[in-house]
Amino acid sequence: MIYPAVADPSKVGTYPANAKSGGGYVWDEVLEYRVWCHPERGAEDLDDGNDYFHPFASYEEALSFSQATAGAEAPIALVLQREFIDEPEPGVFVHVARERIAEWAVAFLSRPRRDDRTLPDFFAPDAPAHRLDIVRGLVPRNRA
Repeated sequence: MIYPAVADPSKVGTYPANAKSGGGYVWDEVLEYRVWCHPERGAEDLDDGNDYFHPFASYEEALSFSQATAGAEAPIALVLQREFIDEPEPGVFVHVARERIAEWAVAFLSRPRRDDRTLPDFFAPDAPAHRLDIVRGLVPRNRA
């Protein structure tokens, strides 16, 4: 799969290291791709034994770096979520209308980007029984 380009390549590397981890079900923008490095697993020790990451403007660059670097994880994506779906307990979904930044497994980027119908369709009374199929892109998007 070809993963999306970052929203603004000039901002890659300017985002804080601390971010939410996963969740939210939908994404709006990819901010950067990250490769986390672990000195205890053989990565160069650049921060007194602490884990650190290298940011990249493309998945391909991040993947190449991770494959060539000892102690490096597979790339992840830093995404912007302008709105998202919280699941405080299994099967209970809440629409959250605020921005957050989260680190995601890049495989989640295979889901369609959130559009103006994604969340209304997801929370509609006539949503399909398996409403998560909406965010997975498995439901036709011709709903009114």
